[in-house]
Amino acid sequence: MIRKHILIALVQDRPGVLNRIASTIRRRNFNIDSIAVGRIEVPHLSRMTIVVEGDDAKVEQVRKQLDKIIEVIRISDITNDNPVAREMAMIKVKASPSTRSEIIQITDIFRGNIVDVSPDSLIIVVTGNQDKIDTMIELLRGFGIRELSRTGTIALPRGGAGPLTIEEDKPLRHAVEHVPPEDEDLPNW
Repeated sequence: MIRKHILIALVQDRPGVLNRIASTIRRRNFNIDSIAVGRIEVPHLSRMTIVVEGDDAKVEQVRKQLDKIIEVIRISDITNDNPVAREMAMIKVKASPSTRSEIIQITDIFRGNIVDVSPDSLIIVVTGNQDKIDTMIELLRGFGIRELSRTGTIALPRGGAGPLTIEEDKPLRHAVEHVPPEDEDLPNW
C-alpha cells in the first residue's frame, strides 16, 4: 500500500549530510515531499524530518540505506507511531480595505497570526497539519496570494521517550565526540 511515511533522523551537524541523504533517497526513485532540518539540544547534532511516499517495504529499504550513512546516528520511521506532525506557512495575501476584515476572520478561524500589515497586503503565519494549511491557502486564494512559503513537516512521536531520544544510559551508535569543534576546519566533502 502506497502512503506517506515520516522518517526522522538524528544526524551529525556536518557539511554535506543533507546532500548525502537526499542523494540516497533520489537513487531509490523516491520524491521527497518535504524535508526539515534543525539543530537540537545536543551540540553538533541535528534532527531531520523527511516525508516520502511509497509502500512500506520500499521505504524500509530506504531507511536501511540511510542508516548506513556514517553521519546518521539513528533513523526511524514513525508513521505508525501516531506522531504529532506540524507544518508552518507564511502567506502574503492581497488585502484592500473592503476585504481586510474577512481575511482577518479566516485567519482567526484557523488560529493563524498576522505578522505584517501594509496598505495592500497582509502576511499571515499559520501552523498545523498539512490539510489545515492546504484548506486555509485555498480559502485565501480567492483574495489573491502574492507569495507563499511553507516549512515542510516536522514531527515527534507521542508519549514518553521516542526512538531518537538521547538518554545517558543509551550510548549513541556513532561517537559524537569525534565531531570537530565549530572553529576547527572541516574537510571539503
